[in-house]
Formats: sequence, C-alpha cells, structure tokens
Amino acid sequence: MENKLFFALVAVCVFTHVVRTIYEILKHRKLIIPGKLSFAIIFPNMLILWMSWIALCSQDIFTIPLAGIIRYSGIALAGIGVIVFLTGLYTIKTLESYEGDLITRGIYSKIRHPMYLGFILWLIGFPVFFGAVFSFFLSFLFIVNVLFWRYLEELELESRFAAYKQYRKSTIF
Repeated sequence: MENKLFFALVAVCVFTHVVRTIYEILKHRKLIIPGKLSFAIIFPNMLILWMSWIALCSQDIFTIPLAGIIRYSGIALAGIGVIVFLTGLYTIKTLESYEGDLITRGIYSKIRHPMYLGFILWLIGFPVFFGAVFSFFLSFLFIVNVLFWRYLEELELESRFAAYKQYRKSTIF
C-alpha cells in the first residue's frame, strides 16, 4: 500500500510539472496569453504540485536516517524558500499577468527570480528534512525543469524590457 501511494505521488508530481512546462512553452510561443483563465488553471496545478511534493517526500520508500542538525537544515532551507517565494510574490503582487514596468525594487533588486529560487529551495529542503533519498534525486530533475521555466521567462523579459540585460548583470539568479 505504501508503495502505491508513493508512486501515485510521483506520478502527480511529474504530471503537474509537465502541465506547467507545457503552459510555459505555450506562453513563450504566444499561444496562451497569461490572464485570469490561465491563472485559474496554473495556480491550482501549482498548489497540487507543492502539496504532492511535500507528501511525496514524507512518504518516500527510500529513506535514510539523518542527524537532527541535517534534517532541520533541510526544513530551514525549505522555510527560507517559502519566505523568498512569498517576498517575491508580495513585491510583484501577481503570478501570471503582470503588465507593468520591470520590477527592480525589494527582493528583485538582488534576485531576478525569487519565486523560482524559493521553489528550488523547497525542492532541496523537504527531501533533506525527511531523509527522502528517491525524492532528493528526483528533485534534481525538477530543478532542471524549473530552470527551463526561468530560461523561457528570461527570454521574454529580455525582449520586453530594454534595461533587462543590464539588470541581469546586477542581480543573481
């Protein structure tokens, strides 16, 4: 039974990543225009992705016991990821339909993609906290996927904002 739940959670995580990646590709090709409809699809998808990731890590069938300091470093990393993500979201105040000028204030004055960075920190932190070996290795595949989303967004931002190339030079990630 545990194995079935674990592999079902793997399938959900992979499926939600694929849905988001297809969305990002369609958005990049201008086949989908971000707005309320796309938000109504992508936001629940991302909630399912995040919840299933935590559940997957907690149900991992390949675990190793880790020292408390290492485990709690993992949850601290995930917590920092949540803070970075929420700070980015609070600064930009939207997820998919921002139409304003290039945001270079707040957390965006240091980090170009705080929400993606926060997500990557979750992807690493939760498997460490749970000692979840399979999830830890799976996180690298998902991180590559998030980096692909970021790459597509970088292309869009470069074409949209003349100052973006200079902004890139003065920020990380």
